[in-house]
Amino acid sequence: MLCPACKRSDTKVLDSRDEDHFVRRRRECLQCHYRFTTYERSEPIKIQVLKRNNTTEEYQREKLARGIRLALEKRPFSKDQIEAIIDEIERTILVLNVKRIPSRQIGDLVTDKLKELDEVAYLRFLSVYKSFGSAKKFQTEAEKLNK
Repeated sequence: MLCPACKRSDTKVLDSRDEDHFVRRRRECLQCHYRFTTYERSEPIKIQVLKRNNTTEEYQREKLARGIRLALEKRPFSKDQIEAIIDEIERTILVLNVKRIPSRQIGDLVTDKLKELDEVAYLRFLSVYKSFGSAKKFQTEAEKLNK
């Protein structure tokens, strides 16, 4: 870590705190005694998503988050709980240790997670994920939940 003031690499950590999605460190330069703060965040997932039309794109956390947030909209979940759900799904993807993952597999991970957490969110997500074209398909899935 380089000191922003003198550009030397001799720094020491004075304080370290785990925040929600990063580690905050208060540092001091051993040369000029300048104090500064750094924020460390883990590197985002670097995998390719194989889409249904056989194209690939970089994994985007925001796309996953958007789908989950829409499914959980107006449900009894806080922003922190939703972020924890997203983090858990990403950890599952990382454990798979693959360079390319089918979008269908990501969708299955999300539906499995939502099914155990909230039936309404599960049905909302599933209706978009499986492209329900009628209320009959929606009803069929809802009946499967009741069994």
